[in-house]
Amino acid sequence: MKFIRIILGKIILLLNFVFAPRGVKRSQEEQKSADDKAQTMQLYQFEACPFCVKVRREMKRQSVNITLKDAKNDNTAREELLSGGGKVKVPCLKITQNGNETWMYESSDIVSYLQKEFA
Repeated sequence: MKFIRIILGKIILLLNFVFAPRGVKRSQEEQKSADDKAQTMQLYQFEACPFCVKVRREMKRQSVNITLKDAKNDNTAREELLSGGGKVKVPCLKITQNGNETWMYESSDIVSYLQKEFA
């Protein structure tokens, strides 16, 4: 089963590379504003997770540079996710605003949030 998961993960990554979405074009001022907003966010993810790929594709579509944290291979990121979010489940978007942290877990919710914030 693990072997199948590894193969499917590599296929998903290949398809994502070949059919990568185009990013939205913004003025320099609008892009700076989007980049500033993106600095308040971190995405905890696994590289080959299909739900994480879905979120990263939306990030590319919206042309936002959110910090990626590898919760599979980086023990520090994994511990941050567990202690802050309460569980090791990806994708998880950590949003820090005015000293408050929000942990968003569902890929569809994250995509909707990104569309609302950056579209």
